[in-house]
Formats: sequence, structure tokens, C-alpha cells
Amino acid sequence: MTTTSTLADGVLYLTLTGDLIGSPDTQQLLDSVNDYLGDAVTNCAVDLSGIRYINSTGIGVLVSLLTKFRSRGGEMVLINPADHPRKMLALTKLSNIFTVAADQADARQQFTTAAS
Repeated sequence: MTTTSTLADGVLYLTLTGDLIGSPDTQQLLDSVNDYLGDAVTNCAVDLSGIRYINSTGIGVLVSLLTKFRSRGGEMVLINPADHPRKMLALTKLSNIFTVAADQADARQQFTTAAS
């Protein structure tokens, strides 16, 4: 899995590609997010359109990230999950927990709505 991150308007945008299945990649992702949390970032948008496969460990990482941001009074939005991640979120009933946006603009709107 590869991860790219950008920070814009106080929102951390993560783009993930490959397979979200654990291994050292997920620990690097969590460490990277922790570094940004030190910069008082409270909102995160995770683009899952490039994730081919996700397992229970990957789902656990997403839940961990959601918990990190919500515990700081922020929110996390998933952007355009690919087919397999979308099915896994539905199967685990986590689609009721995560906010899903179509694109970055929609994600920004979700943060604005959540702040109101």
C-alpha cells in the first residue's frame, strides 16, 4: 500500500492505493497521522478509490483513525471507496458509522456541515 498525504485548510487528506491489509504500511500510516495530529489537525479525508482489497486489519486501521479524530472533536470522511472496501464496510455494518463522500469537495462540505 502507498500513502500520500496533504494538508489543506486544516484538513488532512490521505490517498491510499493498493491493498489495506496490515503489515508495516499500516503502522507507517498511523505514525504519519499521529505526526499531523501534533499540528492540531482535527479533520481527515481518506481517499479509498485506489484500494483494491481490504481485510479486517485494514478495517481496524480505519476505525482507529476515526476514533483518533473524533476524540479530538473532529471527523473523518471516506472518499469514494472502491468496490471491495465499500462491500466490506456494508458487511461489517460500519457504513452506518463512517461518513462517505463522493470527492474532496463533498468531503469539505461534510466537514462544514458537521461543524454547524
